Amino acid sequence: MKYAYTILYVEDVEKTMSFYENAFGFQKKFITPEHDYGELLSGETTIAFASHSLGNSNFKKGFKQLSINEKPNGIEMAFTTENIKDDFNKAIKAGAIEYEPIIEKPWGQKVGYLRDINGFLIEICTPIKN
Repeated sequence: MKYAYTILYVEDVEKTMSFYENAFGFQKKFITPEHDYGELLSGETTIAFASHSLGNSNFKKGFKQLSINEKPNGIEMAFTTENIKDDFNKAIKAGAIEYEPIIEKPWGQKVGYLRDINGFLIEICTPIKN
């Protein structure tokens, strides 16, 4: 078995993909002609976005839509970088909202938290040094 995708359900797939391109430098891999599903080139595991309407058609029991005006869900995506301050600020300039400022953990790793334009949590961190 292989972990292949993380799919985030969003209001506007195309707008969200543009945000991730501008904020983090990921490139568009694929988007459906209906613009209700898209994928980014993000390494071995694909980050994908699907529209709320596609989610509603997939999940007959429904699902909880995330709101930027509510506390985030207890899940995050984490992106590592050697240039944490620059990349953190670049994401904010692209529309991300600072959730927790960058701090240094006791083991030496620097970590900061953002929320994307949909309200999802994103951790920006330096790699853990062994």
